[in-house]
Amino acid sequence: MAFVLHITTDAEWRASVAAGSHRPASLEREGFIHCSTYDQAAGTATKYFAGRTDLVLLCIDEARVAAPIRYEPPASAAPPGVDRDPRADQRFPHLYGPLAPEAVVRVIAFPPGPDGRFRVPAGLP
Repeated sequence: MAFVLHITTDAEWRASVAAGSHRPASLEREGFIHCSTYDQAAGTATKYFAGRTDLVLLCIDEARVAAPIRYEPPASAAPPGVDRDPRADQRFPHLYGPLAPEAVVRVIAFPPGPDGRFRVPAGLP
């Protein structure tokens, strides 16, 4: 089985479960849901969610997802004169459609550590 991870807030995930699908703003704005691999998730959280203590990490079974998942370069590139993102050469999983709660096999609280950095728990799918 192949898994990808998605970072969201606990409140947003609970609302999505009640609604029957997860449709974060990026789906409307960019046409896909941002996801990460196990090795990318901590860096993504540290870069985009610094200071947040209300996050959860969704473990998504790719085989249970109806919409396509494409591994692509990061959605945004650094403007001229700004340091290049060291993750720019990586491919990130992008989910091109809503996420059904049934595709999520595990939901994990995802707070930052005492130093403010995020760490993905060992032993995840």
